[in-house]
Amino acid sequence: MSKNLEIEYKTMLSEETFFRITDYFQLKEEDFFIQVNTYFDTLDSQLKQMNAGLRIRTFADNAEITLKLPATVGLLEINDEVSLKQAEEISQSGVFPENSEVFQKLSQLNIVTPLHKIGQLKTKRAQKKLPQGLLALDESWYNNDHDYELELEVTDAESGRKAFEQLLSTLTIKEINAPNKIQRMMSSS
Repeated sequence: MSKNLEIEYKTMLSEETFFRITDYFQLKEEDFFIQVNTYFDTLDSQLKQMNAGLRIRTFADNAEITLKLPATVGLLEINDEVSLKQAEEISQSGVFPENSEVFQKLSQLNIVTPLHKIGQLKTKRAQKKLPQGLLALDESWYNNDHDYELELEVTDAESGRKAFEQLLSTLTIKEINAPNKIQRMMSSS
């Protein structure tokens, strides 16, 4: 279990720009990994109304449950690691483990399980540690859509914003609004 404050800046990218940045950072195919996000909410969209998001993210050999809640700056992220088997059971039932930090927070918010699966998004991601923060280059597929995104995760909002703007300038990228993945997935369904 972990709790952390997520502060990130991001921009959507064209396919051409995505591959140009991949080349710039000398990222190879083996630097990328696959993650699949399965999103949940109540039938009456209580989490969406709170601007919160709940997902199970599966990787090749493990998985995690993440609840994201609005914070004064950024998002509060609550994570619980689960096995791939547990992730599959949760995905099928919509019931989250009672001993998880995510379940405890959902209970405090009066969100009761089982929850409803609202969609899925698959991402091919490469990450690179930079002096400014953690860079993520994402290629994502959801519903009938496909997009590209650059994220910079930072520890301080103000200096992070400046670092992000400098990174965009260095890479000659124009910032394009990048809604959260769950928002993009929901708006395309």
